[in-house]
Amino acid sequence: MVLFIVISTLVMSACGKKEIENAVNWPVKDFSATTQENKPFGLKDLKGKIWISDFIFTSCADVCPPMTSNLVKLQKKVKDEGLKNVEFVSFSVDPTVDSPEVLDRYAKQFGVKFENWTFLTGYNQAFIEEFAAKNFKTIVKKPAEGTQVIHQTFLYLVDQDGNIIKTYSGYKDVPFDEIMNDIKALQ
Repeated sequence: MVLFIVISTLVMSACGKKEIENAVNWPVKDFSATTQENKPFGLKDLKGKIWISDFIFTSCADVCPPMTSNLVKLQKKVKDEGLKNVEFVSFSVDPTVDSPEVLDRYAKQFGVKFENWTFLTGYNQAFIEEFAAKNFKTIVKKPAEGTQVIHQTFLYLVDQDGNIIKTYSGYKDVPFDEIMNDIKALQ
């Protein structure tokens, strides 16, 4: 009888956990970066936290400002719903231009709340191009000519163990409700 109760409890608790549709489960490898506060930052700083990540650069002429504005909206929704242990991480795809000070100024223009959002730089161009491709399955490429870095406009949901669970549009038609539901499913 005790065994039946234990098994029933386990089955019922498993049924209560929400599934995330189209989960990808891509592990993020450790990295070494510098924050907008000029402090070291790596994967260990995100251990045990759910995080939303994107790739941006401060001199971006088109998609990065709307992406950052959309993440500001998402950050507010997370706060308004009282969700804990949710971080936001923006990787610069133009690290030679985006110093910590430049990233700090950029973020402040959008009203970013730094208590759970970190902007990263402090690595070289080759690193971010390879890191994005191998971990996030996305393109980052700085052409030899011009100032505009080629990159995609996805948002990435990463679980507490550092696995990318899902990608979303971060530029247009951002599925805010879906993202919020998926964050809640991970909590």
